[in-house]
Amino acid sequence: MMGLNKVQLIGHLGRNPESRTLQSGGTVVTLSVATSEPWIDRDSGERRDKTEWHRVAIFSDGLGEIATRYLRKGSKVYVEGRLQTRKWQDQSGAERYSTEIVLPPYAGKLIFLDPRERDDREDDASQGLRRAAAANIDPADDIPF
Repeated sequence: MMGLNKVQLIGHLGRNPESRTLQSGGTVVTLSVATSEPWIDRDSGERRDKTEWHRVAIFSDGLGEIATRYLRKGSKVYVEGRLQTRKWQDQSGAERYSTEIVLPPYAGKLIFLDPRERDDREDDASQGLRRAAAANIDPADDIPF
């Protein structure tokens, strides 16, 4: 039977994306994503947030390039990937472990959730259609056939 390893997060970047070249020549872009869960302090009745930090590794060159170009500290993102634990040795030779959310090529998702900045270069036709939709007017009513 096949297993399922899928992680979905919605959170904010704690710092700008970081890109580095691997020994294999490929590129990995890492994100630090914070998710928060509200809770109520029983003693004071105050609402508080518990924040978890997640390391995300993007191994898709195209997706990594887009993340590096457009994301910044504070950006809100949706991340979908798989959980992976790596074993490595630190400088003293001790074995260390890192668990991260991996977005492999063609298998991960990264969606920017911040509102898009308005583009003032919209053409008149799209502005007219938007005004017609806002006024609940059917633009086809003006067609003579």
